[in-house]
Formats: sequence, C-alpha cells, structure tokens
Amino acid sequence: MRPADLDYDNRTGRGPGRVVRTAAAVLPGVARVWDRVEPYADAWHAHNRAVLGRPGRRWFVLGDSMSQGVGASRHDRGWVGQLARRLAADGLELQVLNLSATGARADDVVAQQLPLVERIGVREGDLTTVLVGSNDLYGGRAARRRLPAAYAALVAGVPPGTVVATLPRAHGVASRANAHVEEAAAVGRVRLLDLRTLGPDSWRGLLASDLFHPNDAGYAAIADAFEPTVRRALA
Repeated sequence: MRPADLDYDNRTGRGPGRVVRTAAAVLPGVARVWDRVEPYADAWHAHNRAVLGRPGRRWFVLGDSMSQGVGASRHDRGWVGQLARRLAADGLELQVLNLSATGARADDVVAQQLPLVERIGVREGDLTTVLVGSNDLYGGRAARRRLPAAYAALVAGVPPGTVVATLPRAHGVASRANAHVEEAAAVGRVRLLDLRTLGPDSWRGLLASDLFHPNDAGYAAIADAFEPTVRRALA
C-alpha cells in the first residue's frame, strides 16, 4: 500500500455518545480532554502516512482512545509514544502504525482496523498490539452483550503472536471476553497481557481532567505494564 492510499482517518464514523456530550457541555475538564480527540486522530493519521513506506519493523497499534493517547499532553505522550521511545533508546526502533480510534469497540477493531492491517501486510518481525473493550463495557446493554463474541472474533482474526490485553474486570461479560484471550494464549495464537494483575494499584494522580482517561503519568504506567511482554514479542 502506498501512503497516498491510506484513506483510514483513525475514526470509527460514530460521534461521542450522549453521556459524553452532556458531560462535556457542563464539565470543563471533560470538554478539555474531548477537544483533543479530533486533533489527535489527525496527528496519528498524518504520522501513519509518513511512516507507511519506510523500511524496518512495524508496530500495528489497534484499539480505542487509550491507544490514541487521549488525555495526554500530546498524542505521542500516550502509552504508545512513550513505549516506542523507550524501545528506540535500546535500539528497537519501530515504525508505529497507530490504527486506533477514539470510541472504538472490539467489533470496530475486527471490522475496520484488522482489514487495514491485512491490506498493509504484516512482515516477519512486525509487532501487533490490541487494547480495547472499555467502550463496549460502558456503551450500553447491547454492546456489553456483544462483547464476548466480539473478543472471540478479535483473537481469531489478529496476526499470530499479537499482544492482546485483557479487560481489567474479572467478572461478568468481561470475564467471558477475557476467557477467549486466555484460550487463544494457551494454544500460542496470541500473547496475553493481563491487566487484571498489571498496571497501577491506584489511579490517584494518574488521570486527566475528565477523570477517565490517563494523563502522561498514567500512560507511563500503562507503558510499564506493556513493556515486558512487548519486549519478549520483539526478541
């Protein structure tokens, strides 16, 4: 694929939900964070087009606003940008193709992001990571009901060896979704990153002004959680 052919704009095609719209209208902290959503999507789209044709190992980033870096001071101060810089400092420089989209659900990764990975083509030595599910859990009853089946399709469709994060919750539909990741990891299809046990013990001081997305320090903690598994995947 040529950079000019990359028409994906890091958006799902859906706008923010009613809860977010209402909160942004009355809470300045929420509005400040959500004012960055469009610029961050544009920044990653421009970045993706710039690196698409470069040689070297690539990192396909799949997921939602957490991988967009929403809440961070810059789009590249999220966990993806921070971890990429740590790896580069040790000689593991990757061409980051961040295909995440704010508001994405597991179904969006399957329907929009994975087909783009296939179109671009995974080369030997490339890395793929997935962090998604929060919008499914908070997106209403239908989204929650669909979540386990969406995770089953997700782990079946990702490139072999993909690092897939579990949902932090250990009960209900989250548990049933996580079971698909565990089963796929048990047969060596994916690498499981267990966010039920990794990550900060407390998010105090680690959240952006919307009190939902991480700030720079919070994203550093997520990078800490991903780093060992990612390094093993790249070894």
